[in-house]
Amino acid sequence: MAAPRSKVIISCAVTGSLHTPTMSPYLPLTPNQIAEESIAAAQAGAAILHLHARDPRDGRPTADPEVFMEFLPRIRAGCDAVINITTGGGPSMTLDERLAGAVAASPELASFNMGSMNFAIYPMLKRYKTFLYDWEAAHLEATRDFVFRNTFKDMEQILARLGGDHGTRFEFECYDVGHLYNLAHLLDRGLVKPPLFVQTIFGILGGIGPDADNLVHMKGVADRLFGDDYHWSVLGAGRHQMGMLTMAAQMGGHVRVGLEDSLYLGKGQLAESNADQVRKIRRILDELSLEVASPDEARAMLGLKGATSVAF
Repeated sequence: MAAPRSKVIISCAVTGSLHTPTMSPYLPLTPNQIAEESIAAAQAGAAILHLHARDPRDGRPTADPEVFMEFLPRIRAGCDAVINITTGGGPSMTLDERLAGAVAASPELASFNMGSMNFAIYPMLKRYKTFLYDWEAAHLEATRDFVFRNTFKDMEQILARLGGDHGTRFEFECYDVGHLYNLAHLLDRGLVKPPLFVQTIFGILGGIGPDADNLVHMKGVADRLFGDDYHWSVLGAGRHQMGMLTMAAQMGGHVRVGLEDSLYLGKGQLAESNADQVRKIRRILDELSLEVASPDEARAMLGLKGATSVAF
């Protein structure tokens, strides 16, 4: 079984690299918007903030550490949330580019993708007749022929450059059952150390589907592989967000919300902020008589190095 959970960690993925400006006027794009949205999400109850950077000129994903540094110090000054920086980056980025922001910032936590996969969002093209920026349609179409590369060599580099050099720990993002076995392989080799923070992801085209049976199965496999040496969290993409998270919370899991994962608050209702989604899942947790973890409680559960040891 996963590590005993006394309180639920809420993670919030504030902007991501997949959704584009046309899809929602509320998607934070500039450093100022990302900082404000992050602080508000933390104030609403998010213990962890998962962050990507966007080019402030047109909202496209960027790996530029200078852009990260325009909002990271503001967020740290404005709240005590754990800051979790992407190593997934965006579809066109090299591994060095994907790592650039995290290496510069030396965060407490970084995302870590647990295997190569088809990662497709091109079906979103049919929802929009026009786009605000020229790059958006090409960005979506490119995923028709995109393999999200995460080889074992790539993983070893991430662990050496962030885990070894910086003491950063990881949110292990598992999009399918095989990704759990990849993580078990790294654990067997001694390349990663418990407690593991395992984020199981449902509803991305190319990964496991957003079905209740799949959630139970992923949890069961993780239990067999990791025993009580891991903390389990769940991400449900798009319209599956709140339903999957509610089920996960009842099963002893932690939860992740945010406009990276879903642009909506309810059917046909765009979320006007990340904080709206945090408040909604917090209400659900309250109704289930579950307590929400503070940032420091999340740090203790995940064995993080502490906010004073980052580079921003």
